[in-house]
Amino acid sequence: VSDQDGGGTCRRHLREIVFIIQSQSNSFHVRQAERRRADLLKQAHGLKPPEVLLLHNLSHNEGDWSILPLLPYLSRSFGKNSSWIVFLEEETNVNMPVLVRVLEKFDRNEEWFLGKPLRDEESTIIHHYAFAENPSVFKYPDFAASWALSIPLVVRLANKVREEPLKSDFTIDLKHEVALYIWDDGKGPHLTAVPELCTEPEDSPRARRCATTLSPEPPLCGEPVNTDDIFVAVKTCRKFHKERVPVIKKTWEKDALFLEYYSDHADPSIPTIDLGVPNTERGHCGKTFAILQRFLSSAVPNTKWLLVVDDDTLISLPRLRVLLSCYDPSEPVCLGERYGYGLSQGGYSYITGGGGMVFSREAVVQLLGSGCKCYSNDAPDDMVLGMCLNALGLPVTHSALFHQVLFPLQLRLRVFSSFLVSQHKGTKLTLVH
Repeated sequence: VSDQDGGGTCRRHLREIVFIIQSQSNSFHVRQAERRRADLLKQAHGLKPPEVLLLHNLSHNEGDWSILPLLPYLSRSFGKNSSWIVFLEEETNVNMPVLVRVLEKFDRNEEWFLGKPLRDEESTIIHHYAFAENPSVFKYPDFAASWALSIPLVVRLANKVREEPLKSDFTIDLKHEVALYIWDDGKGPHLTAVPELCTEPEDSPRARRCATTLSPEPPLCGEPVNTDDIFVAVKTCRKFHKERVPVIKKTWEKDALFLEYYSDHADPSIPTIDLGVPNTERGHCGKTFAILQRFLSSAVPNTKWLLVVDDDTLISLPRLRVLLSCYDPSEPVCLGERYGYGLSQGGYSYITGGGGMVFSREAVVQLLGSGCKCYSNDAPDDMVLGMCLNALGLPVTHSALFHQVLFPLQLRLRVFSSFLVSQHKGTKLTLVH
C-alpha cells in the first residue's frame, strides 16, 4: 500500500480493522484461508498490519461458524482498541485502500451493519416465511462480498448474547439469521448497503470501484477425480420409481460409472436394490446407514468417494469431480451444504441431505467404526450423521455449490453462472456440465 493509494489513510486506520476469514478446518480450506490472510498482510506491507484471524482457529466451539456465539470473544478482545470487524470468505479478494476509504465514510462511534444487500423475491421456508407479506423489504448481507460490524454494535450485541442465551434452534441460512438477530424486530440497525462491497469478478471492468471482488473461476486443484473414484447412491422408494427415477436416467445418470438406486422394493427394470429397510415418510436414517455399510462391503466397487442423493436432487457429476480434486480422500471428509442445530448450546453441524452428501471412504470407516447408529429407521438421517460426526470430532465441510432450497435471484445468477454442483427439488433448473 503506497501513499498514492491512500497509504496515509491506511496507516492510520488499518490497525483499527480486524479481519475475520470465515474459514473451515478441512486442510484444503485452511490453505485457501491462509492464502487470503497472506494477501491481506502483503497489502499492509510496511505498515502496522491489521489483525487477520481465521475463524476456525478462534476456539474449539463447533458453533463459532454461526458467528453469534463468537461475539462475546470479539467484544472482549477488540472492543477497546478497534473500530471495525470485517468478515470475509476464503474467496473474497480485498482492495485494502478502497476498503479503508469506504469505512472512513461511517462514524465508527455509531452502530453500523454494512454489506452488499440480498432480498427475497418470495417468502421461503429456509427463512421461516419471514416478512411473508413483503419478503423484499428485509435486507441481509451477501457474505461473499464481505460484511462489517462497527465495534459499538459488536459490544452491544455481545452483551445481549451474554444476558439472553441464544435460541437453541436451527441454523439454515446464516446470513439471513445474523441480519435478523442484529435488526431485532426494529430495535437494532438495518443492513446499510455499501456499493463498493462487490461480488464482481476481479477482472471485470466494473470491479475498479470495488473494495471486494471474487475470483472469476473456482479453485482448480488439478485433474478432476476419475469417474471410477465415485460411487453414487440414490435413495428412492416404490411410489417414485415412475415419477422421479426417469428424470435421473434422462439427465445425469449417464455421467456416473458406479450408481445404484436403493428402494423399499426391488424393481429389476430400473434396477433398484431393496436394502431390507421399510420406507418411511420422513427421516430415512435406516436406509442411509444401510447404504454406508454397503459402501464398505464387497458388494460394490471399492471407491474413494461416496455420494448420497435423494431421487429429486439434480447433480452435475463432472463439476463434482472437479470440486473433489481439491479434497484429500485419505482424510475424513464430509462435504455438502452445512446446516446447524443448537449451535449456541453445544449442538452440532450437519450436511443437509437434499443437496447431496459426499463422504470420503475414511469418513465412512470412522463413522461406522464408532458404533454410531440410528435411534429409529425414520430418524432424520442427515441430523443423526451430524450428531455422530460431532461425537467423533470430525468436521462437516461446507460448500456453497450444493443447494437444498431455492435462494435469492442475485445469488442464483452468480452461482448458476459459475459452478453449481447440486440443486434439490423446487427449482426449474437444468444442470449443465
